[in-house]
Amino acid sequence: MLSQPHVPLSRRKFLLTTAAAGAVGGLAAVPARAAGTRPRPFGRYGSPAARLTSRTLYVHPGGAGDFTTVRDAVAAAHGSGHTLVIAPGTYRQTVAVDSARTEMTWIGASENPRDVVIVYDNAAGTPKPGGGTHGTTGSATTTVQADGFTARWITFANDWLRADHPGTTGTQAVAIKVQGDRSAFHHCRFLGHQDTLYADSMALGIFARQYFAHCYAEGDVDFVFGRATAVFEHCRFRTLNRTDLSAAPYGFVFAPSTAGANPLGYLVTRSRVDSEAPDGHYKLARPWVPSSDTTARPMLTVRDTWLGPGIDAVAPYTNMSNAHPWQSMRFAEYRNTGPGAAVPVPENRPQLTSEQARSATRAGYLGDWEPWKEAC
Repeated sequence: MLSQPHVPLSRRKFLLTTAAAGAVGGLAAVPARAAGTRPRPFGRYGSPAARLTSRTLYVHPGGAGDFTTVRDAVAAAHGSGHTLVIAPGTYRQTVAVDSARTEMTWIGASENPRDVVIVYDNAAGTPKPGGGTHGTTGSATTTVQADGFTARWITFANDWLRADHPGTTGTQAVAIKVQGDRSAFHHCRFLGHQDTLYADSMALGIFARQYFAHCYAEGDVDFVFGRATAVFEHCRFRTLNRTDLSAAPYGFVFAPSTAGANPLGYLVTRSRVDSEAPDGHYKLARPWVPSSDTTARPMLTVRDTWLGPGIDAVAPYTNMSNAHPWQSMRFAEYRNTGPGAAVPVPENRPQLTSEQARSATRAGYLGDWEPWKEAC
């Protein structure tokens, strides 16, 4: 269980903070470099002059690497098995890893996710240059379609703000959309407001497995959503305050859209949900049944997790559409703690039995793929 407090940041100020500000979201800062030592922008991961492997590419915003942008490095990484070592910097760009670039790894060279930020500010309602708008998927700062993708110590962000665009109705603004199977994120941050982290798959009949460990995600409306089979372990979720609404609910942490044929949706385990909003102003989840898949049966299990007072303990779940009530979906909890985990109305908080909980584990969800054994 993560224990260090998160220091609230505005959605723009996070771009100006550095490792000197200390740990955020349970992610430890890197020790300060000793005075007089020579800077090493790629840390312990080599350099263009001392390349770890022939498929290791170096990204540095000032020109000390092979490329100055993450997007250019991805474009040059043809085929499978490339590693991008990314030096500290704010990379304001959109990036897409297509399905042909499999087994790719991105490493934040400083080993502090605050130092490497990939950010842009498209929203669903943002006009596209050729006409129309981006839509939810098109708003993503980073899109990963390839199988076998791994990221470590990186911040993925979308800093589009409702207040800056009062006339825009499509306010979904995705920081990252992940669609590939065997996608793993270690010690990463996901920052946004609505639809921050889109944990999805390439198609309705594809059951993509994803793993998030020691990560931090924040937002307000449905900010972790999609149809992937995804495990969130030792993660921290923070709900944001809202000044544009006068009453609860301000939003929803999870909005799974698990396909009806998929036996496994989202599993949240040994994690933490806290808030900078008033008590009781957030729902834990609501089911997303997309118009493109009206047979979806969203699945979410939250277990062994601390739920703070920001969660409405009386009615933690609600409908996205009354045609698809949450009670007909696959929502369950087990051994959660904290004020948001109280059970004043038992029928509003379905619980797993001990026997059911034995299979609600990372191994039960991810099968023969064991990303937690990867060295970090």
